[in-house]
Amino acid sequence: MGIDVGGQSTKIGVVTAEGEIIAQTVISSLQTELIDYINELTKAIKGLIAQTAEAGKVKGIGIGAPNGNYYKGTVEYAPNLKWSYDAEGKPTVVDLAALVKSFTSLPVTVTNDANAAAMGEMAYGVARGMKNFIMITLGTGVGSGIVVNGEVVYGHDGFAGELGHTIAVRDGRQCNCGLKGCLETYCSAMGVRRTAQKLLMASPDVKSPLRDIDMESISAKDVYDAAEKGDEVALDVFRTTGQILGRSLADFVKFSAPEAIVLFGGLAKAKKYFHDDLVAAMEENQLQIWKGRIKVLYSSLKDSDAAILGASALAW
Repeated sequence: MGIDVGGQSTKIGVVTAEGEIIAQTVISSLQTELIDYINELTKAIKGLIAQTAEAGKVKGIGIGAPNGNYYKGTVEYAPNLKWSYDAEGKPTVVDLAALVKSFTSLPVTVTNDANAAAMGEMAYGVARGMKNFIMITLGTGVGSGIVVNGEVVYGHDGFAGELGHTIAVRDGRQCNCGLKGCLETYCSAMGVRRTAQKLLMASPDVKSPLRDIDMESISAKDVYDAAEKGDEVALDVFRTTGQILGRSLADFVKFSAPEAIVLFGGLAKAKKYFHDDLVAAMEENQLQIWKGRIKVLYSSLKDSDAAILGASALAW
């Protein structure tokens, strides 16, 4: 079983050894109490196990989660998961593997959600056969999985690869992690919303369908829908997003020399509006030895399949 824990929802799938997802379901990740989330999660797990019993026995569970620690099985200080907050309202450490194991009696392994997506892409997607690539997940936040010589990089403490919290704009936007200017604050769904709000306020006389929406309620999807209508504000949002992401990708290339960078997640579906600006910015900031050599690819796996498949691989 592979489980993809996102900031908005958690997707759960039963996967065969050949990589076929034979059943899946989804629950909310928006609970504010840990016990409520665990109860919903384990209920869904048991439901899928019963549903697929005739096809075979579930051997184990792999979980990809924000700030998931492969070595410890914990989720540590994840700002976008409210159920992981302590009584004082601050992100804390949750022993997710132990909790799920105690409710299901199955072996459980946890990793970072983007690492899980990278494993899925390497086994079943556009990175199949690649030994060196970087996976960037563009969702509620920005995650990353770094593969070097065919192995996911975990570092000495299990947390290597937090590229979403590298500083994209010095002294920039406040991030939920406590830092300022993180890539996540510009190139996630949340970042797109904040850029749209900034551009709308900066040009009050410019017409846009986004002005028909309450400023605080604007979503990345609203911006995408406006771009589909040719709205210049929305198109400028995606141009800005692509430029910032491209500059950061050029930095990432410098430390691991990947064959490709794979983009995955909901925001990647808007690629036609930011791809050219992304590539131009990446090439402009690239050292000569890598100019024109690093491929920018987009996940070929449907929705969260990459993360489910990659997480499930942890259980074999």
